[in-house]
Amino acid sequence: MAFFGYGCRNTCTSIAVVASLIIGVVTAFLRFMAVITVTPAFLWVTFGIAIVYLAILLANALFAENNAEQACIGKTINAILIGILGTVLVSVVLLAIAFAATSIIGAIITGALLFFFSLIITATACLIKQLL
Repeated sequence: MAFFGYGCRNTCTSIAVVASLIIGVVTAFLRFMAVITVTPAFLWVTFGIAIVYLAILLANALFAENNAEQACIGKTINAILIGILGTVLVSVVLLAIAFAATSIIGAIITGALLFFFSLIITATACLIKQLL
C-alpha cells in the first residue's frame, strides 16, 4: 500500500487511481455495448501524448533536486509513469490487433487504455496539487 502514499498526508494518488479505474470500467462497458468506438486516430493521439509526456517528464527529472521532503511526489510520479507506460503498451496492442465492436477482450483492452490515460491526467493533477 506504499504506492498510494499512505505515509504522506495527501492521499490524492489513491483517489486518482480509483477515479481512473471507474473511467476504465465505464469505458469497457460502453465499448462492449457498442456505444463508443475507438478509431486508429484516437489510438495514435493517445500514443503520441504518452510519448511526449514521457519526454517532458524525463527533461524535468534531469533538472529536479532530490530532496527527502519530496517522497510523496515520488509516489505520484510513479503513478504517472505507470500511466504513460500502460498507455503506450495498450495503444500499440490496439493498433496492432483489430477487435470487433462488441468483443469482450477488445472492450477490456479499451477500458485499460482509458484507465492508463486517465491515470496520467489525474496523477498529474495530484502532482500539481502537491507542488503548490
